[in-house]
Amino acid sequence: MARRIRSIVETRSARLALSIAKKPTFTRLGPGVALGYRRNATAGAWVVRVADGRGGNWTKAFAVADDHEEANGQTILTYLQACDKARQLARSGNGTAKAALTDALDAHEADLEARGGDVGNVSRARGHVPAALARRPVAMLTANELRNWRNALVKVMAPASVNRVANTLRAALNLAADNDEAISRGPWESGLKSLPGAEQADNVVLTDAEVRRVIREAYKIGEAFGLFIEVAAVTGARPSQMCRIETVGRDHVMMPASRKGRGPKAVTARRVPIDGALAKRLQGGLRKPSGEPWRKSDHTRLFRRAVERAGLDPAVVTIYALRHSSIARQLRAGVPIRLVGALHDTSVQMIERHYSAFIDQHVDDAVVRGTLIRVK
Repeated sequence: MARRIRSIVETRSARLALSIAKKPTFTRLGPGVALGYRRNATAGAWVVRVADGRGGNWTKAFAVADDHEEANGQTILTYLQACDKARQLARSGNGTAKAALTDALDAHEADLEARGGDVGNVSRARGHVPAALARRPVAMLTANELRNWRNALVKVMAPASVNRVANTLRAALNLAADNDEAISRGPWESGLKSLPGAEQADNVVLTDAEVRRVIREAYKIGEAFGLFIEVAAVTGARPSQMCRIETVGRDHVMMPASRKGRGPKAVTARRVPIDGALAKRLQGGLRKPSGEPWRKSDHTRLFRRAVERAGLDPAVVTIYALRHSSIARQLRAGVPIRLVGALHDTSVQMIERHYSAFIDQHVDDAVVRGTLIRVK
C-alpha cells in the first residue's frame, strides 16, 4: 500500500481556499513524480508531473477534483484517488501509455479485422488525423486538443461525418484504455463529444423514374456495372454487403449482414426477395468485367458518370441514395417498419430517426383508410 502523503490540497475545503491560478500546486509523491492541483473557477483539476530522466518532465491533466461533486473513481477523483492515479501514470510512462495515437488506431484496426468488423472507418479516420496529433502519446492527449481537432473537421465535412470519424477515434482510444488501466478516458469523453444537430442524416431520396434512369445509364457504361447498380437499387443493400453475395435463389438473394456494430451478428445473411429475371442474371455473382469481385469502393467513379448522364447532381446523389430510396419506397408502400429494417440490415430506431417523414406519410394514409366515412 502506498504511503499517504500529506498536502495542502488534501481536503476539499483547503483546495477551495486557494486562489484561482493557471499554475498547479504540486505535491511530491516520490522520486520524479508529483501530483498537481490547479484551482479553477469551477472544479479544480488533478495534474501529474513526471521526470523524463533527461533533465525535463512531462505533465498531464487526468481528472477533475471532487471540489463540488462526489468522486466517481474515473473522471472525478478524491485526493487519495488522484495520488494513486498519478503513480499509475508515472509507472506506465515507458510502457503502453507511451504508445502514440497512431498505434492506437493500428490496434483498433487489427481488433476489428479479428472480429470481422469493417476496417474502412479506421482508414478514413487516419486520413483526417494530422501527423503531430498522430504522434502524441495516448496518455498525454488532452480534451482541448481533441476538441480543437474535432471542431476543425466541421470546416471540411458535415457534422454527421465528423461524428463518425470522432467515434472511430474514440473507439481506438477506448481500446487503448482497456489494455492499460493507467490511461484516463476523460480527455476523449469530454473532447470528442458528438456534435449536436447531426442526428438527422441528409438522406437523398430519388423518384422511381430517377432510379430507373440511373440504372439505364449504368448498363450503358457496362453490363457488369449495370448489374451491380440494379442490385443496389432493388435490394437497398450497402456496397460492402453486395460485394460478399454468395447465394442466389430463383427469386431471392441471401444478402450478407453488414459489418457495422459490435460483436458477432445473430443473423449472418438474410433472404431478400428480388425479381426472377434479376436473380437469373445474378447467378454468376457480382463480378467486374475482369472477373474479379467488386470491392465496395470500385463503383465510385463509374457511379458519378452514370448520375451525370442521368441528369442528376453527382455532388448530391451517391450510391447510398439508392439505399435511401429503397427504404422510403417500402415505407410508402406500407411495409411494416420492422420488416423494412430487417431487409435493409438496420434497426427500427434508425428507420424512425432518419425516415420519420415517410413513416408519418404512411401512418396518415393508413389512418385515412381506417377512418369511418360519414354517410349522409
